[in-house]
Amino acid sequence: MNNKNIRVRFAPSPTGYLHVGGLRTALYNYLFAKHFGGKFILRIEDTDQSRKVEGAVENLIQTLHWAGVEYDEGPDKNGGSGPYIQSQRLPIYQDHAKELIQKGNAYYCFCSPERLAEVKNKNKELKLPFSYDRHCRNIDPAEAQRRVAAGEPYVIRMKMPLEGELMFDDVIRGSVTIGFNVLDDQVLIKSDGFPTYHLAVVVDDHLMGITHVIRGEEWLSSVPKHILLYQFFGWDVPVMAHLPLLLNPDKSKLSKRQGDVAVEDYRTKGYLKEALVNFIALLGWNPGDDREIFSMEQLVQEFSLERVGKSGAVFNVEKLNWLNQQHLRLKPNDELVSMMKPLLAEKSIIIHDETYLASVIELLKDRLTFPQDFVNISDYFFTDPKEYDEAAIKKHWHAETPSLMRQFADLLEGLPNFSHDALEASLRSFAEKLQLKTSALIHPARLALSGKSAGPGLFEMMAVLGKETVVRRLRTATEKISAA
Repeated sequence: MNNKNIRVRFAPSPTGYLHVGGLRTALYNYLFAKHFGGKFILRIEDTDQSRKVEGAVENLIQTLHWAGVEYDEGPDKNGGSGPYIQSQRLPIYQDHAKELIQKGNAYYCFCSPERLAEVKNKNKELKLPFSYDRHCRNIDPAEAQRRVAAGEPYVIRMKMPLEGELMFDDVIRGSVTIGFNVLDDQVLIKSDGFPTYHLAVVVDDHLMGITHVIRGEEWLSSVPKHILLYQFFGWDVPVMAHLPLLLNPDKSKLSKRQGDVAVEDYRTKGYLKEALVNFIALLGWNPGDDREIFSMEQLVQEFSLERVGKSGAVFNVEKLNWLNQQHLRLKPNDELVSMMKPLLAEKSIIIHDETYLASVIELLKDRLTFPQDFVNISDYFFTDPKEYDEAAIKKHWHAETPSLMRQFADLLEGLPNFSHDALEASLRSFAEKLQLKTSALIHPARLALSGKSAGPGLFEMMAVLGKETVVRRLRTATEKISAA
């Protein structure tokens, strides 16, 4: 196959938020398609109308767009294979189901919900999994047609082989064998005329030219049903690749009970899309070496299904936090300026000098895990301290300190060069002249300038704050702290 003819799809149900596992499935499909110059399709599988959530499709599209997982064809990008929403394709599925009946590969089932409940209860008493007893499988086709014409409710079921097994190859799992004895006569068309997943997915994947089916491990047991449908229709079977489960740290299946599972939750908390995509890419796939930081472009270049593992991948939030730190540090300052301005505005800090903001960001960004951390630790760069750390006052502010700070302020006011090196040389010379340890000046100066006992290097801080602010705050602190 020409790699440029590769077509893959992400086919979520519009049942609410986008699960991080769903984002991983979408991402792997996207990376695989882009690596080979193929096409990535978004298809909405909304045949279970009872579970449909209003606005979920729009939210899903917006979330994929935010993450940079851009599809080539979808509900709002017609590539000639639409409609891309299954509820708009009902006649297609019904026609294909009737074709299967005509071929003898499917049949009408008229069993009432009450009868099915009885069968289910009997199985439960015998401690057997529910399986339809094939009561309608051998109804004469002419009799079945008469009952359909008379308006009797029905579903259409697939005729599964009664014995034997099916073996297939999965790119990730290897060779897989499943016996037909564990498979039910699957419903293909429900009583409301809507298809089940199993018929719709096979028909759509074929008609949309899907060459590779990359999806979650939970669908592995359904593959024999799908392969049989391909065979019944006389169609080529796409390449299969079933992704490992996402796990909580205790190795249970990732669920909302143990933390956030919605992509939207992580976005709201301030995780960068670059960090989340990087993290999710590594949940099951590895590049074959010890690299951990990847851009989307690098992921496209490196990705291969052969490097996706079989075992479940643990969702480690600490690792995600670390990746968020790394990607924040990699961002250019002008991009961070655009990110931080609205966050600061929420705290009534309006930025007029973006060059100054960029210099503050450069000084503090190695201390950030989330963008909002900047707001929490940068306040003194925009407003004079209103209070001073009590523990630091007791430890570093002595009887002679106010006099020292006033003298230091006078010295700095006359300093022609307010660079890091000039400031450091000035303080060290002043300390040496007074026969003091530099710490006797550094700690109280930091307290006076920021109100805090910790932060970036003092001389870097002073250079960013500027002479006027530094001198003013040193003098103000001698009055305020002395009076404390």
